[in-house]
Amino acid sequence: MTVERAERRRTRFRAVFAYGAALAMTPYLLIKISWVVGALFGLFPRNERFSVAGVVVLNTVSIGMAAGGIALALALVQPWGERIPAFVVLSGAWIGCGFLVPMLAYATVDTLLSAGSETPAGQASVMPGWEYSLIQVSFLGMGVGLAVAVPLYMRARWPAAFVGRIGTEATAVPPNWSSRRAAALIAMVGAFVVGVLHLYWAMGGTIGLGHLAAREATWYLQTGNTGIWSLAGAWAGWIVARGRPAVPLWIPVGLSWLVSGFLVAWGVWKLPFAVVQILGVDVGAVWPERLSVAIAQMMLGVVAGVGMLLAVLDLYRSRLRLGSNVQRPQ
Repeated sequence: MTVERAERRRTRFRAVFAYGAALAMTPYLLIKISWVVGALFGLFPRNERFSVAGVVVLNTVSIGMAAGGIALALALVQPWGERIPAFVVLSGAWIGCGFLVPMLAYATVDTLLSAGSETPAGQASVMPGWEYSLIQVSFLGMGVGLAVAVPLYMRARWPAAFVGRIGTEATAVPPNWSSRRAAALIAMVGAFVVGVLHLYWAMGGTIGLGHLAAREATWYLQTGNTGIWSLAGAWAGWIVARGRPAVPLWIPVGLSWLVSGFLVAWGVWKLPFAVVQILGVDVGAVWPERLSVAIAQMMLGVVAGVGMLLAVLDLYRSRLRLGSNVQRPQ
C-alpha cells in the first residue's frame, strides 16, 4: 500500500507539472504567432537587421519548437504518451530539457535584471520589456515543469535507469572498457575542459577572447552557468564510468542526461551562427570569444554530450542484462 500511495503521489505530481509546463509555454507560442502575423501584414515594428522573410522563418521555427514542447509536456501525462515509441519521447525530452532546465537559474536572474526596463539589457530589439519578461516566464515555467515531469515519467517507464544505487551489491554494474568507460572518458575530459574554460572566462579571464568590450552581464551569467553545469556533468560521467561510490542511481544518471542534452542542444544551435560569422557573414552580433575558440569548444561540448549519453545508455542496458525487474522501452 505504501508503494502504491507513493506511485499515485508521483503520478499526481507529474500531472501538475506537465500541465503547468504546457500552460506556461502557451503565451510564448501566441506571441510568436502574433509576430509572424505582424511581420506579414506590417502591423508591428521590427528590427531593421532582419527582412520580413527572415522574421517569418525564424519565428516559424520558434513556433514549431514551442508546439513541440507543449506536445511533449502533454505526452508525459496523457495515456497516449505511454504508447509513443521510446526514441520519440526520449529525443524530445533530451533536447527540450537540455535547452531549458540547465538555464533556469540564468533565466531567473536575467528576468529579474530585465524587469521594468523598457528595452531588456543586451537586447538590440524593439521588443518591449514586459513582452521579453513574459517570454522569459514562459521558458522558466516550461523548464520547471519538464525538470519535474520528465524524470517522473522516465522513472515510471524505465525504472532501471533511476531506481537503486550505483555500484552496490545486486545493482552493481561492472563497467565495460570497450563501451561505457570509453564514452564516459570522452565525456569527462570534454565536459571538464569546457567547464574550466567557461568558469575562467566568467571570473574575468581573457585567454581565448577577442572582443573584450562585448562582455556584458548576461554573457558572464551564461558563461558561469555553462561552466558549472559542464563540471557537474564531468563528475556524473566519472561516477558512471567507475560504477561507484554507492550513490543513488538517479543522481549521476539525471545529471548526465541533463548536461549531455545541454551541451548538444546549445552547441548545435550556436555552431551555425559561429560558422557563418567566421565565413564573413554579418549576423548583427559580436561575440567576446574568438570565433575559432568558440567553434572548438562548442564542438568539444557536443562530443562530450554524446559520450555522456552513450555511457548512460550502456549503464541502462547493463542493468537490464543483469536481470533488473524492469520493462524494456516500448
